[in-house]
Amino acid sequence: MTRLIVAAGGGGDAVAAAMIHAALYGDEDQAVILTYAWDRLLIDPVPGPRGPDNFTGLQPLTPAAWAVPAEARPIAPAGSTLPRLAAEFRHTFALIDPRYGVEGVTRQLEELVDHLSPVSIDLLDVGGDILARGDEPTLKSPLADALTLAACCQVNAPVRLLVAGAGLDGELPLEELRGIFGPLLHTLTAKDVEPIGSVLEWHPSEATGMLAATARGVRGTCEMRDAGLPVPLTAEGPTVHEVDLDEALTRNQLARAILATATLDEVEAHSREICGYSEIDYERNKAAWLKDQPPVQLDSDAVLAQVDQFEAEARDRGVTHTTFRRITEALNLNGSLREDLRQLLINSRPKHYDAPLWRITATTE
Repeated sequence: MTRLIVAAGGGGDAVAAAMIHAALYGDEDQAVILTYAWDRLLIDPVPGPRGPDNFTGLQPLTPAAWAVPAEARPIAPAGSTLPRLAAEFRHTFALIDPRYGVEGVTRQLEELVDHLSPVSIDLLDVGGDILARGDEPTLKSPLADALTLAACCQVNAPVRLLVAGAGLDGELPLEELRGIFGPLLHTLTAKDVEPIGSVLEWHPSEATGMLAATARGVRGTCEMRDAGLPVPLTAEGPTVHEVDLDEALTRNQLARAILATATLDEVEAHSREICGYSEIDYERNKAAWLKDQPPVQLDSDAVLAQVDQFEAEARDRGVTHTTFRRITEALNLNGSLREDLRQLLINSRPKHYDAPLWRITATTE
């Protein structure tokens, strides 16, 4: 049997899709995970999502849909985590190509449904920002979710919307989402995390990292992103809920506005009008700033002293955990140093590692 899972926002949603597929359906069948090649700038320095022309070695599934096998490679300067994910999972990762707007993604979905005859189609979002209206002050990245939501609502096949780890992306508080949820489908456990444990050691997703941490029993407050957003890690973190797809579309003003779009530029224009911004503009501005930053190497002693100061200030804010991306940003380090920083901290202070998060102890150890 083949199931189709659409990773609503790309990135960590694709990793979560592999975990939740196993948790809900077992390992008997194969999943095709349709996802964006849209990684953080520390992985892909080119702003926005990548299309098929940004890769070598893709495999055609249908005229409009391409698989990203382990042998595929992004064409420099672009980067992508998808080939490595394909190497670590037995699932097929197919590429969402948003260049032709919602019409293009809908066409991809319809072709895949005809080609695969999947026994189920799930649209998965980690965090719940797919349920945003568009005017929330904490909303940061509505575009990708709105695009996949709009496309899934136009496919002539039943699609089930799943929200995992509500609130864990730091965009919409759990309190705003709780009333929209349908049935509780599953509460993830440490055993459910096992299939993606090795991937979380290198994949930079913060929301899926916190989803896994809460499934492993981590509780507290995690500070994430460059803005230092505080995210509660509670017993509700590892839950997976079904949400009515039509109700989500009714709420999501951006998804409704872009239903007939045929280019990504049109989608961006609607995002600027409805939400006040496009996250691709944010990436463009940040990429331009990063390009002018001189390359640096880690000074271990200096970095550890800076981490001590960061942790002391975080404790005063009531923070118990943070992400390695957050520490990298807080120390004003280039994103390319995230993995070096991670290894330095884990090797020097292994008791602080609540995989895949960094634990801020009550007192300095």
